[in-house]
Amino acid sequence: MKNTLRLKTAGWGMALLSIWLLSSCNKQTDLVTPTATGTTSDNQTVDNWILENMREYYYWNDKIPATPDLTLAPSDFFESLLYSFDATLRPDGDRFSWIEENADDLSASLSGESTTTGVEFTLYLRSQGSTNVIAQVLYVLPNSPAAAAGFKRGDIISKVNGQTLTTSNYASLLYSGGTSFAFGLAEVQNSALVDTDKSISVTATTFQANPVFMDSVYNVGGKTVGYLVYNQFVPAPNNSTGSEYDDQIDAIFSNFKAKGVNELVLDLRYNPGGYTSSSANLASLIGKNVDQTKVYFREEWNTSLTPYLKQQYGDEFFLQRFVNKSQNIGSNLQRVFVLTTEGTASASELIINGLRPYMTVTTIGTTTYGKNVGSITIVDDSGKIKWGMQPIVFKSFNSLGQSDYSSGFTPNVEVQEPINLLPLGDVNEALLNEALFQIVGSRTARRAAAEPNHLTSLGSSFQRKAGGGRMIKNMLNVKTFKL
Repeated sequence: MKNTLRLKTAGWGMALLSIWLLSSCNKQTDLVTPTATGTTSDNQTVDNWILENMREYYYWNDKIPATPDLTLAPSDFFESLLYSFDATLRPDGDRFSWIEENADDLSASLSGESTTTGVEFTLYLRSQGSTNVIAQVLYVLPNSPAAAAGFKRGDIISKVNGQTLTTSNYASLLYSGGTSFAFGLAEVQNSALVDTDKSISVTATTFQANPVFMDSVYNVGGKTVGYLVYNQFVPAPNNSTGSEYDDQIDAIFSNFKAKGVNELVLDLRYNPGGYTSSSANLASLIGKNVDQTKVYFREEWNTSLTPYLKQQYGDEFFLQRFVNKSQNIGSNLQRVFVLTTEGTASASELIINGLRPYMTVTTIGTTTYGKNVGSITIVDDSGKIKWGMQPIVFKSFNSLGQSDYSSGFTPNVEVQEPINLLPLGDVNEALLNEALFQIVGSRTARRAAAEPNHLTSLGSSFQRKAGGGRMIKNMLNVKTFKL
């Protein structure tokens, strides 16, 4: 049975590596479009496919049960194979592997295409001890239905389709797959959240998000500061074989270089990861004294597969090196500031870890997600099985052998996002303002004091994208091999 593997690295992000694999499964099966309610026979067909690939590639393949139950529905069967994380019993366990029924939807999401209104938000308990929930809009995708409807960063959603958001219904109201939404809004009045009579109606649509959100250059205190908001490591739109988004990043750094940028603020606070090729591309534009001879990161695979990969492809298979970039501004930089939240994951954390051996990386914000392992997308290329799975297959290390961020990177300077959000790029916006203060030694004038945010977070919309944390490895050459 022929499978397509898109190999990813540590976290919510990597670069796309496509390997055409002829596995040891020689049995030809009938077309199966499995569901959770499929027959036992259908389940066994899919479960055998899952088991075979997991035994081959899973990072913890030595922990897979010897005799798993092949009658389980595929999603349950997949979960039964995992060496699942437990803070006490398995602190080194798996928090990130997942499976989906539709491999095409999975691939589209990895490239930034999804059915969406265009609103990205963080969920909070409305107050301590309450079961009511609010969704604070973090950013709105340009040209999306939400942008056309007038949504803006900082808007607070308290109702959906007339129902107050609570801990028991927010998932079904926001994530159930519906497309028509009437969002009821609240606002902060005298330090209290108050419902308003304002409502915004939006219809979700299939939308390709451009991860290159915005960039600016600021001249502050004699420094020329480049600022980039980058929300996903994606080289190009879904179904493109080009590098449109990477090219946009290159053009931004070409402009930074032309303008003499000598300080850099990289805003990855909402970036859950993506392709390692795009991560390496960005790191290669920033790193000081880096070139194609220097190691960006190294991969560690399971002990049974590693000897084969090493024999076939040599040690270079496990290395992602920097690439030579004429737009690199590293010669003008002594450091880079990275803005972070719990939504900063995978390929974003790879930037922090991979650049630290080469320059000072100062993080500002809150603790990152904590994903130093990588996954691959496995699909059945024959089309007989429609499922796609994303098992963890390796752990990543920087050039100094460091991989100590499974609990996330604690910020060098902690700054919470306030409840009253200013636009991204505004020099008074909390995280950017702190970065400028660190750069020039004095704060720029604020328009108003930020309202403190002491609410309990319940997660965010972008953390749900394609598993909420991915790193995908990119290779130029498609390789065919038989195991």
